[in-house]
Amino acid sequence: MELEHKKIGFVLTGSFCTFSKTIPKIKELVKMGAEVIPIMSYNAYNLDTKFGKAEDFINEIEEITNKKIIHTIQEAEPIGPKHLTDIMVVAPCSGNTMSKLANDIIDTPATMAVKSHLRNNLPVVIAASTNNALSGNASNIGTLLNRKNYYFVPFRQDNPITKPRSVVFDFDYLIKTIESALDGKQIQPILL
Repeated sequence: MELEHKKIGFVLTGSFCTFSKTIPKIKELVKMGAEVIPIMSYNAYNLDTKFGKAEDFINEIEEITNKKIIHTIQEAEPIGPKHLTDIMVVAPCSGNTMSKLANDIIDTPATMAVKSHLRNNLPVVIAASTNNALSGNASNIGTLLNRKNYYFVPFRQDNPITKPRSVVFDFDYLIKTIESALDGKQIQPILL
């Protein structure tokens, strides 16, 4: 699948530990000729953490995409009605956001972006990164795996010894998953 001229909504949520590996993937998509529309959840947009300052991430993403980040519900709502995206990517997708998507709770820019995009029956790529994927969020992963238009980036346990219920998506499969999802196919295997 050729990504040149594809309009990719790219949502970052609060799994801050993955930003340093996720943001270069945005850069790679832009280099491939895709138009990347950056979107951030409230927490991703506003919180400084031990992994970096929000302002630094915002500046880097806006410089890469040459676009202002969508960071309010009001800004995210027109995505579907205006047909702004061909595909929506949520990377990283925190357990909180995954839970909200599985239960149709639309109260953040991230969840509104996905909901608005889905009204056009187009693919959504989920790049799971959550400490409770194999416990409290397992049912939400199952729900989304069985819902039309949702595609998962293959994932694995990120540290089975000290965080046995935690998973993180495989960064090397992100772009491959986007390409497959645009063709209506779930990349396999999902579990690495």
